[in-house]
Amino acid sequence: MPAERLHALLEQREIPYQVTEHEYAVTAQQVAGVEGISGYDVAKPVLVSIGGQLAMIVIPGAEVLDLERVAEVLGHNEVRLATEDEFVSLFDDCEPGAEPPFGTLYGIPTFMDEDLRAREQLVCRDGSHTQTIEIATTDYVRLVEPEIVDVSLTPA
Repeated sequence: MPAERLHALLEQREIPYQVTEHEYAVTAQQVAGVEGISGYDVAKPVLVSIGGQLAMIVIPGAEVLDLERVAEVLGHNEVRLATEDEFVSLFDDCEPGAEPPFGTLYGIPTFMDEDLRAREQLVCRDGSHTQTIEIATTDYVRLVEPEIVDVSLTPA
């Protein structure tokens, strides 16, 4: 079930992208594995609650979100991972857990980690666990206009 809104936006704005079908994959690292790419090229959206407001932080699939750093960078001490119940209804054209990293398309403020911003191309879910899109990072940034932040860590 690809995200209809995402595909419509990409077509409307004439943004080149490539769709890839793959075996069922849940995590960003599994997506990287089935696609034969680095986890650093996978755009992993992490939904958080910042003072009770939803936000999306997009980080490399091979990294983890540093919630303490998010609180520090955004200047808010009430930061936590959002529960699926808090956001699943917003992504009504997506399979739960396969949200694309286009938060602004769904009315959610979006931040992008600077490590991911440095990549030339991004691969991300398009609303399903069996399909991804590849898009130039410059096109992604132009479409989403995320705030660039430094909030991810490479796991030990």
